[in-house]
Amino acid sequence: MTESKGFILTRHWRDAPAGTEIEFWLATEAGPRKVVIAAQTSVAFVAARHRAAVAAQLAAFPRMQLRPLALRTFHQEPVIGVYATHFRQLGKLARVLQPLNIALLEADVRPHDRYLMERFITAGVHIEAGRTEGASIVDCRLKPASDYRPVLKLVSLDIETSQHQDLYSIALDGTAERVVFMLGEPPPEAGDAQDFALIYCATRKAMIEQLNAWFERNDPDVILGWNVIQFDLRVLQKTADDCGVKLLLGRDRQPIQWRTHPGKPDYLFAPTPGRLVIDGIDALKAAVWSFPSFSLENVSQTLLGEGKAIGDAYDKMAEIERRYQQDKPALAVYNIRDCELVLRIFEKAKLLQFVLERAQTTGLQADHFGGSIAAFSHHYLPRMHRQGYVAPNVGEIETKAFPGGYVMDSKPGFYDSVLVLDYKGLYPSIIRTFLVDPVGLAEGMHLADAGTGVSGPQQTLFSRDKHCLPEIVTTLSKARDEAKRVKNEPLSQALKLLMNSFAGVLGATECRFFNPKLVSAVTLRGHEMMKLTRTFVEGKGYEAIYGDTDSIFIWLKRAHTNDEAHAVAAELVRDINAWWTRTLREEQGLENFLEIEFDTHYKKFFMPTIRGSDIGSKKRYAGLSLDASGKEEMVYRGLEMARSDWTPLARQFQEGLLTRIFHDEPHREFVTAYARATLAGEKDDLLIYRKRLRHRLDAYEVNVPPQVRAARIADLHNAAVGRPHQYQNGGWIEYVMTRSGPEPLEARQSGIDYEHYLFKQLQPIADAILFPFGESFTALTTSQQDLF
Repeated sequence: MTESKGFILTRHWRDAPAGTEIEFWLATEAGPRKVVIAAQTSVAFVAARHRAAVAAQLAAFPRMQLRPLALRTFHQEPVIGVYATHFRQLGKLARVLQPLNIALLEADVRPHDRYLMERFITAGVHIEAGRTEGASIVDCRLKPASDYRPVLKLVSLDIETSQHQDLYSIALDGTAERVVFMLGEPPPEAGDAQDFALIYCATRKAMIEQLNAWFERNDPDVILGWNVIQFDLRVLQKTADDCGVKLLLGRDRQPIQWRTHPGKPDYLFAPTPGRLVIDGIDALKAAVWSFPSFSLENVSQTLLGEGKAIGDAYDKMAEIERRYQQDKPALAVYNIRDCELVLRIFEKAKLLQFVLERAQTTGLQADHFGGSIAAFSHHYLPRMHRQGYVAPNVGEIETKAFPGGYVMDSKPGFYDSVLVLDYKGLYPSIIRTFLVDPVGLAEGMHLADAGTGVSGPQQTLFSRDKHCLPEIVTTLSKARDEAKRVKNEPLSQALKLLMNSFAGVLGATECRFFNPKLVSAVTLRGHEMMKLTRTFVEGKGYEAIYGDTDSIFIWLKRAHTNDEAHAVAAELVRDINAWWTRTLREEQGLENFLEIEFDTHYKKFFMPTIRGSDIGSKKRYAGLSLDASGKEEMVYRGLEMARSDWTPLARQFQEGLLTRIFHDEPHREFVTAYARATLAGEKDDLLIYRKRLRHRLDAYEVNVPPQVRAARIADLHNAAVGRPHQYQNGGWIEYVMTRSGPEPLEARQSGIDYEHYLFKQLQPIADAILFPFGESFTALTTSQQDLF
């Protein structure tokens, strides 16, 4: 066949009679293609000193071979290769050798992952040679094609069910064949024409068969949805099983290959041959979007300014039931509306582009979220092998604590003119500059002359010329600079997230490269850098009032105009960067990749104390920022205003009080008027707590927090009125504090406890802000005789 390009959608391996077989589904310009690469040999490694012991076990493993290799472990032990025709043989051999205390190294690297990583392929591929068998390409060669991005065919899927998850309808949108499959008979009179087909099915079995046929006909590359795996596909699978019919949503009419999460048996993965399954919630979180609630209604209202709500959780279920029983066309409209919103959210947030760029950046399958350790391994293992090393197994190094990011003691109070400078990609730049690397450490700790290496914290020593991670970070950093230059925001974000994950991966005990000395060589170097930066800044006559990991907050000692403050920032940035370049070159012979940048000028800034003390808090502050054009913005970090576990009453109060103080406006009357209005019931719509139940309700036995008490009341009420329980397995609960304690909104019976809100919500916020002025909430409110 002629050479072409493709983008890997899904990957799979199986042990066939002739050996391990790898299957990739690709999106190409000519449509979907299945690539099958047969008879792949799998490899693992073992210390050469164990050769005789391993050879003695091979009689039970036909066609497995040992071969000498020019590779060694991080302990400088030579290794031999263990080659198997079937991948599962390596896992069996590893279990046999375990009682003998013989480690089989890299035996857990799956065949399709090793095939890709050793060829430096992430997602885009050149397809060379091979033969065509129908829509399949057999035994071709794949090479990296980092510039290829496919045009994918999408379908947004959503279902509607009864409150007991009995399937009522299935909506599909995103292709030319927009459709809703509805259980039941069509109404006697046809309703208004819709811009989608409404197909009635006599049975749920017929609905599943219609769905299977639709997928075979339309053949989408990507299934989008909202909680689509844990709810929609799960319900569809259960419905199919109950009806004795197969759910065949994969290409070639293949079923979903369900898997459970190792640590969360109730959490499922849904690998679907030939198709990506992308959940909108997972995609948003992977792209570091943040919302108080990731419900489709909240996200669509926030991003699109519209939604589809038909009431709260109970009203919604009642309305769905009513529409199903009395107005099925209306239910169909509601059903497909969800599909439309999901498609528009993906478009607005550029989520599909982000997912594809993330796959091309990490080497992970596009619908595999999380996976920082897997992404690190995908980049690191092939480069490590070419440096002559094999990877250790997980758990080889004893777990020990290591220091995190540096957080400077803060100096609380109100300030004029505070600058924030931060180091661009601090941890990746430390890795590049100081050559922090697993292979580099293995080489450095065995150098004959320690003076030829790069000394690090905790007596670590790194090789100057043999390493992998600094080159990986350099490549990714240059790619990010180019992505920013061409304004490819999804790619820039994917590259940033990957680079920033590397230090955390080295400190993750689940990672084969976990090493407290390695991660400490990054974090402790960060501590040193921040302390030196503070000394430099204060040597210029300014004062560092706070610092956190990669950021330093600098008080200019007096009020500056915006232009003056920006000029000072530019001078500091220039001088600090020049100092690092000169110092590193002269003292250690290192090239400097550390770069501090100007982040923010706060015209007014507030750093609170720890509640109940005069010690400055950490990771909590507020400020009135000014950009270069003089545009103002209120910024809150870690304060009640920025936290969803405080009531809207508290957040609105904090915002109002700080805004007045930052703008030198009267604030005392605001405090008393706000308290008075609260007591008068004028702010009752702001009193709602919304908190997450992180465990099952029956897991709370000794310490029972208010949200759990409210949830238990709610579910007792649900049972009494014949509704299903809502909170037994966790979720979000909304409640208010009453004179009888916490009560859920859906079952509130008692009057509001206004004093709770005054003294538990408003007073702590007010006192933290008013303390520097010698004022307090109690003093201001009790001076108003009519307040209580």
